Amino acid sequence: MAVTHFDIALQRALAGGRAFGGVGPYEELKGRLRFALDPEHPANARITDVGQAPRNRDGRVEFAADVSILLPVERARGNGRVILDVVNRGHTVTLPNFNHATRPAFAPGADPDPAIDVGDGFLMRRGYAVVSCGWQCDVPELPGLLRLEAPEARDGNGRPLHGRVYVNLQAPEPVPHFLLSDRGHLAYPAADVDARDAVLLVRDQLDGDARAIPRARWRFARVTDGRAVPDARHVWLEGGFEKGRLYQVAYTAVGAPVLGVSFAALRECVSWLKYGTEAQANPGAGRLRWAYAYGRSQTGRLLRTLVYWDLNVDEQGREALDGIIANVAGGMRGEFNQRFGQNSKDRPQMMAHVFPSTDVATTDRVTGLTDALHRRLEARASRLKVFYTNTSAEYHRGDASLAHTDPDGLRDVTHGANTRVYHFGGTEHGLAVWPPSDTAVVAADPAGWAERSQHLRGVVNYGRLLRACLVNLDRWVTEGVEPPPSRHPRLDDGTAVPPESLDKAFGRIPGASYPRHHARPRRLDFGADAELRVMTRVPPREGPAFGSRVSAVDEDGNEVAGIAVPEVRVPLASHTGWNLRHPDIGGRAQLLVFAGATIPFARTRRERAAAADPRPSIEERYASRDVYLERVRRAARELVAERYLLDEDVELSVTLAARLWDWLAGQAPSPSSR
Repeated sequence: MAVTHFDIALQRALAGGRAFGGVGPYEELKGRLRFALDPEHPANARITDVGQAPRNRDGRVEFAADVSILLPVERARGNGRVILDVVNRGHTVTLPNFNHATRPAFAPGADPDPAIDVGDGFLMRRGYAVVSCGWQCDVPELPGLLRLEAPEARDGNGRPLHGRVYVNLQAPEPVPHFLLSDRGHLAYPAADVDARDAVLLVRDQLDGDARAIPRARWRFARVTDGRAVPDARHVWLEGGFEKGRLYQVAYTAVGAPVLGVSFAALRECVSWLKYGTEAQANPGAGRLRWAYAYGRSQTGRLLRTLVYWDLNVDEQGREALDGIIANVAGGMRGEFNQRFGQNSKDRPQMMAHVFPSTDVATTDRVTGLTDALHRRLEARASRLKVFYTNTSAEYHRGDASLAHTDPDGLRDVTHGANTRVYHFGGTEHGLAVWPPSDTAVVAADPAGWAERSQHLRGVVNYGRLLRACLVNLDRWVTEGVEPPPSRHPRLDDGTAVPPESLDKAFGRIPGASYPRHHARPRRLDFGADAELRVMTRVPPREGPAFGSRVSAVDEDGNEVAGIAVPEVRVPLASHTGWNLRHPDIGGRAQLLVFAGATIPFARTRRERAAAADPRPSIEERYASRDVYLERVRRAARELVAERYLLDEDVELSVTLAARLWDWLAGQAPSPSSR
C-alpha cells in the first residue's frame, strides 16, 4: 500500500458533539497522510514525470497531503460509504454543497483549524464518512487550506527542468503588476527575467485578436516602495494593467513539480480507507466498503482528468472509487498531469484540454483525432459510475455542451452505460448569491477582489439536485438501480441552440443586456506530444472554434432543457447562465465568467405595462403568495416522482421559494426603475 503513515495532528468532536439522528456524534481526525509511490508500477505509469522525481532508499517517490476525516464516533453506525471531498484550491466543497452549510468547512485565516459548519447535517444523518484530501501543491501556504507536498522532477543530471508556461491574467481594478498565477497561487518563476522569448499579449475577448505589447514596456518585476523591482514570479507593465482587459504571458519557467502525483494521493487515500487495516492506521478499518468522489469546478475538471487517464486503480490492482460526481466542470479537463501545468487555469480558450469531451468516442474533423474521455475505462471494462453535472453558466462559457455533442456541435452523442449527464437549468456556477446582489467576491481569491455584473447575480440554489444525484449514484453502485435518464439540451429536439439565437428572446425584455459576443473555445496547437504532457509552442497556434450550444429559452427567458428546480419551473424572474461584466470592473462586453443573472418580473400589471415588458407580471401569474407556494410544492413533488429531487427537500424548496417571493414583494425594483 502506498500510504505509509497518518500523522494525526488534531482529534476533536464535530459540531460540539451534536448527535446526527441514529448515527450519533461525529469526530474529525486531521493531519498529514504520507505516501511512497513505486514510479515503475503500471498504476503510476501515466503520471507525467514521476520517473524523474527523487527516490528514497527503496526506490519509491515520497510525498504528503493534508487530510481531514469526518467519521461517526461509533464506527459501526456509519453506512459503509466514504465521500472523497476533492478540495477546490485548498477549500472543502462537499459539506457546503450537500449539507447546505453557509461557509466552506475550511477558510484561510488566522486559525489553522476553524470550526466546521455542518449545515443541516445531511451527510452525517445518512452515515457518510467524508475525507478531504489536499492534492494541489501550488496552493498558497495559508492557515486552514489543505495542500499537497509534491516532489520536483529533475533532468538526468539532477538539475531543475525548464519549460514554457502560458498564463491568463485579469483584474477588476487597475494594478501595477500581476503575480504570474491565478487566485494567488504559487507561481512558476521565470528562468531568466531578461529573456527575449517572453511574450505579453492583450485582448478584449478571450477568443479575440491578440496584440503583443513591446518587450521594452514590460518586465518580470513587481512594484515595491514605488519602484519596479526585478521579480521572477511577477510581471510589471509600464503605466499599469487596465481593469477588465485580458493579458496573457508566455515565458520559460524553471522548476517543475510532479503535478500528477495529486491523482495518486487521492486514489491511495481512498484505497487506504477502503482496504487498509488498523495496523496501517486506518481509522475506519473494516467499516468502509464503497467510495464516491465529489469535485466542483476546478476539481470537477480534475476528476474528468482522472477518468481520462484512468488513474483509479491502486498499486494492488483495486478500483479506489466506485462512483464520481464531477460538478460544473463543463466539457474540459485541465493541466493537472502536464509538465509546468497550472492547476488553477480554468478558461477553455486557454487550454488544449477540451477534446475529447464526451465519454464515448467522437472524431474531431479538424485534427482528425478520434478519442473518448472514458476510452481507458472502457478498455478494461471498468464499472466506475460517473455523473457529469453542469449549470447554465458552463454552457454559456462555451464548453458544457461538448460533453454531449460532437466537437462541432452538430450531432447529439449518446453517452455510455455507466454515465449520466445532467444540466441544472437557470443556474449559475456557484450555489447562488443571496441576498440578491450584482456584486460577489471572487471565490477562493486571497486578494478579496469583488466582481460586479450588469444584472443581479443568479439566486437559484441547485444543491438539492446534487443531493438527489448522490442518492441515485449510491443506489446505482450498491443496488444496481439505474438512475434517472440524462437531461440536457439536445439538437434532435431543438433545445440545444447557438448562443446567438437567444438574442431575440432577451431583446424583448426591458433592460436585459444579452451578450453581443460569445467567446468560444478553439482548437489550440501547443506543439505538444500526443498526450499533452509537455507544451513547446507557447503561445499556441489558434485553430477553428468548437461548436458551442446552450439551452433554448421560453417566452419568459427561462431555459427549456435540463432539470429545473421548482423556483425556475414556477418562476418569479428570468434565470440565466449568463451575465455581463459591469463597466466598473472593465471588460463590459465580456461575459462575467461563472455568473448567471436574475431578471425579475414586474410585480403588477401596471408596472409591466409601464415598462413594456412582454413577460406577465407576478400579479397576473399568481393570485397570492399561498397560491404561488402551493404551485412550487406541486412542482417539487413532480421532481421527486422523477427522482431528480429527494422527498425531504420538497419543503426546503418551498422555503427557498418563499424567501424569493418575500424579497421580490418587499425590495426588488421593478423593471421600469432599473
